[in-house]
Order: sequence, then structure tokens, then C-alpha cells
Amino acid sequence: MKKAQNTIRVLFLLIITSSCDTGNLDVVADLSSDLHEVSGTETVVGSELLWMLNDGGNVPILYGLDRQGKIIEELKINAKNNDWEDLTSDNNGNLYIGDFGNNLSKRKNLAILKVNVKDLKSDSLVSIERISFHYPDQLLFPPKKEQLHFDSEALLHYKDSLYIFTKSRVRNDYGLTKLYKIPAKKGDYEAEFIGSFNTCTDIDCWITSADISQDGKQVVLLTSRSVWLFTDFGTDNFFSGTSRELPLDHSSQKEGICFKDIHTLYITDERSHGSGGNLYEFSLD
Repeated sequence: MKKAQNTIRVLFLLIITSSCDTGNLDVVADLSSDLHEVSGTETVVGSELLWMLNDGGNVPILYGLDRQGKIIEELKINAKNNDWEDLTSDNNGNLYIGDFGNNLSKRKNLAILKVNVKDLKSDSLVSIERISFHYPDQLLFPPKKEQLHFDSEALLHYKDSLYIFTKSRVRNDYGLTKLYKIPAKKGDYEAEFIGSFNTCTDIDCWITSADISQDGKQVVLLTSRSVWLFTDFGTDNFFSGTSRELPLDHSSQKEGICFKDIHTLYITDERSHGSGGNLYEFSLD
């Protein structure tokens, strides 16, 4: 009996320690080493799989995981991973890859790659539809240091359009994000500026992923230290409604966010310096 009690006590301490180590996040799974630089995470209508991708420079593959974090599908995409950063999906189950990472704000080949829902179980090389775009307010490639506002790691789909949230690389202005809109169909577009928002000035405030709830009433933006929740916006200027910062109380290189349901988020972080590389859940309640 004493041995059993000691075992229970040790397990209890391990659970408490694990909870403290990840702050307000609950660990769902330790991700495969194939996803060591996971940068985008998305659920898809009509599918139980959770889709993920790796950051730029990695192989152009989309990974479909079960809800316990095990890789079930690998889609080989017929496009270069210039700098893939985020994933989103529409109500028909099509996926969109944000190939718009732009650390130095000098790229002229920014694009979002559409993957048709019918190809999500393909064993062959998957073709994409390319949606190219440029920012209307970028005149120099690269711009001056105080105008490095054209990187992006965050994307969502809403009412037949794609919405891009930029990531600032300007010192003391890292929390600035600009919102742009383009059609969710093949073409080459000048993005439409919608609005801007500022989280704070620190480097851990920059925006690394975005998603919108299934009912279209909640938008979330991810930083390494918190989730920003936007509600009551009414229009596609998601910043026009109510905003609230939800602290994660956990430090890591968080790169992916999506809704599990209207009450719960999935969050992923990159594996770095011996930590991270996990799939988490985060409650909005």
C-alpha cells in the first residue's frame, strides 16, 4: 500500500510540474522530428486530420496528423517551399499555404498556394493554384530599416477572401501588424489594406499565426507569449471590434494556431534549444 501511495504521489507531482512548465497550455503530443520547424497548423471541414507544414527551406510537404499528433498523411506539393509560414482552409475543405515569409522585405514572389480538397488523400505529386500578390504600400525592395513591415507569418480565409497579417521587423515596433485582403482564387493581385493593430513594442509581441473560428465570430492572433482574441468586429476589419490579450504564461517559439472548436485552440511551437516541438490545447473559456 505504501509503495502504491508513493507511486501515486510521484505521478501527481509529475502532472503538476508538467502543467507549470507549459503555463496555460495543455500538451497534447510531442510532434515527430519530421515537424521540427512546424510553422502552420489547421483543421479542415469534414476531416479528422490536423494539417501542418514546416518553415521555409524544408521539403514541400503537408502533413496530416491525427488528434493525438501522429502523422497519417504526407502530401508532396508541386511547389517550392520558399518560405512557407501558415495554413488556412475554406468551408469547402480546400487548404491554402502562405508562402509569404519575407524576413528582409525584399521578396517579389509572394504567394498563397491553394491545395484542392480532392487532393488531400493523393499519393501523387499534388498540383496547386498560385495566388500571387504584392503590398500596395511597398515601393522599395528592400525598404529602409524603419519600414520593414512586409514580412508575414499569419493567414486566414473569410467569405471568399484571404487575409494576411504582417509581421514587423522594426526595432521598438515589433508588435505592429497590418491586415491586407486578396481574393481566394488564382491570379496576381495588389493586396487591399484593411487596417492595423499594435500588440506592444517587444520582439515577443510579433504575430506568427492567425485563425478564424468556424462560425466566423472570433479571430485569434498568436505571439510567443500570448493569444490575441478579436470579437464583435461585424466587418472584415477584425481590429474594429473588441480585443483581448490572453497570456500563455509559457515561453517558446510558437508558430501555429487554429481553432479546435469555438472554445479551444490548437497551438504548435518549433523545436529549439531542447524544448518545444509540441502540439498544445488552449482554452478560451
